[in-house]
Amino acid sequence: MCGIVGYVGFRDAVDVLIEGLRRLEYRGYDSAGVAVRTGDGLRELKRAGKLKALAEALAQSPLSGTVGIGHTRWATHGPPTDENAHPHRSGKLAIVHNGIIENYLELKRALLEKGYTFTSDTDTEVLAHLIAEHYRGDLEAALRAALAEARGAYAVVAMHQDEDVLVAARTVSPLVVGLGEGENFLASDVPALLPYTRRVVFLEDGEMAVVRREGVEVKDLAGNPRPLRVTEVDWSLEQAEKGGFPHYMLKEIMEQPWVLENTLGGRLDEAAGEVRLELPLDPGAFERIHVVAAGTAFYAGWVGKYLIEKLARLPVEAEIASEYRYRDPVVDGKTLFIAVSQSGETIDTLEALREARNRGAATLGVINVKGSSITREADATLYIHAGPEIGVASTKAYLAMLAAMVMLAVWLGRARGTLDPAEARVLLHEMRKLPRLAEAVLSRREAVKRVAAKYHQATDFLFLGRNLHAPTAFEGALKLKEISYIHAEAYPAGEMKHGPIALIDEHLPVVVVSPRGPWYEKTRSNIQEVRARGGRVIAVATDGDEAIREHAEEVLYIPEVHPLLSPILAVIPLQLLAYETAVLLGRDVDQPRNLAKSVTVE
Repeated sequence: MCGIVGYVGFRDAVDVLIEGLRRLEYRGYDSAGVAVRTGDGLRELKRAGKLKALAEALAQSPLSGTVGIGHTRWATHGPPTDENAHPHRSGKLAIVHNGIIENYLELKRALLEKGYTFTSDTDTEVLAHLIAEHYRGDLEAALRAALAEARGAYAVVAMHQDEDVLVAARTVSPLVVGLGEGENFLASDVPALLPYTRRVVFLEDGEMAVVRREGVEVKDLAGNPRPLRVTEVDWSLEQAEKGGFPHYMLKEIMEQPWVLENTLGGRLDEAAGEVRLELPLDPGAFERIHVVAAGTAFYAGWVGKYLIEKLARLPVEAEIASEYRYRDPVVDGKTLFIAVSQSGETIDTLEALREARNRGAATLGVINVKGSSITREADATLYIHAGPEIGVASTKAYLAMLAAMVMLAVWLGRARGTLDPAEARVLLHEMRKLPRLAEAVLSRREAVKRVAAKYHQATDFLFLGRNLHAPTAFEGALKLKEISYIHAEAYPAGEMKHGPIALIDEHLPVVVVSPRGPWYEKTRSNIQEVRARGGRVIAVATDGDEAIREHAEEVLYIPEVHPLLSPILAVIPLQLLAYETAVLLGRDVDQPRNLAKSVTVE
């Protein structure tokens, strides 16, 4: 996630940077740092921990200058230490970075051969040295050349001791320029800019900004000028923290392409057909897996069950955490217990982990929040890197959990020899497409709005899906219940004839998750059964599937994708449907009644 601030002007840069970072600390709070161009050259100060630790260090060792960059970190590569905090230096040059450089290991090997020394575990330091390698007295040209070699997602700001300028660029990760009089600013998000200016430029993917006191130039990554698209922001501070969106939930839904980039980034070795998870576990030691979670995280774990069984050929039980301890589970030293939790503090999941560990199981947490209880007690942690999630109803964390489950299944399958390298390469190639495909789904929000407008007065919904899409149906029903307060039930589609079909009449909207894949024909038969009884079918289907329109009243399309990855895209229209329905009904979307973000009592 990470927060970036940059300043060029006449004020004391440290004051501007610290104030901006305070307003961005929601984006990350593992460490913080600043670099300032002083009379003695370029100097930096950084500290692990929350921003308060950096502020206290600056009080003891002040920095003074009018050009600087700052960063607050949500750790991805490397633990939250002083060394891994940003900014990162390479000689007279310093950078801050938000995102993932996917080919950092390849770049690092080449830089080591050229004699560069690394002091951190981060991918960002690789980028700092790469820019320095290309520097010939022109920071803009050096950054452009370095980014031509780097692959991944980034918002990056660079400064140099010998130049009175900041140079920035972005792809996927956000970056905003603030325009002042005799001063200009950079930030990851608008809140950091509001004390100084309301005139901003939102950089687009593939754009650079050259920021000086006297003005700002925007260019593409080839150096061609781009127009300066100035927006006059009239948001309140709360609106600004939401990125201009009316609710945190919508902001988090729209952040999902970036989240997928962050979750997957740096972990996929497509050439080798391998996933690099760096887990201190022996995949060959396990004979069974228990995936245990609550709520939305359970549905992600349920998808994980199908994926691991298919790719790693291990028997997997997916279980509700609150039930696990009370059924005397069969657990021994050949069991891998996987706890899935956004917060890492879910009490039922934590207690289930303790029960499994006491019985001899190896334990793994699939977690978003670093330093949480589960991460401290589990043998290993697979972080999902979704960034802070403010909305009570989880959206982006769910997508990140799904992506983590795919990676875990591939990792286990390759290590156990049950997944062919060629098949793995195909799957990893498709995984790299997911951020862009998620963007394509989100671009179709208007179609979801029309469906919500048509059905938002319904008193009941039924959600159906088969195999991998049974959990998708359950997650869609949960989202609708949580924030719209409409009663919704979900079933595996094949179970419909075993009872729920009695509910179907001309008043019941039935959401059927039916993208192309091995289960498509069977699911389409279920759709026909619903229509024969007057049910009003809303189908989630694959682009180009016109035949499904014969049986569905409404169709929400998603792009073609590998069937094992389709739950990641298919849930997005269901998130939007719940959101748009709740808005039409006037619900409190971000803080629905009776719910808390993290359930920490049994």
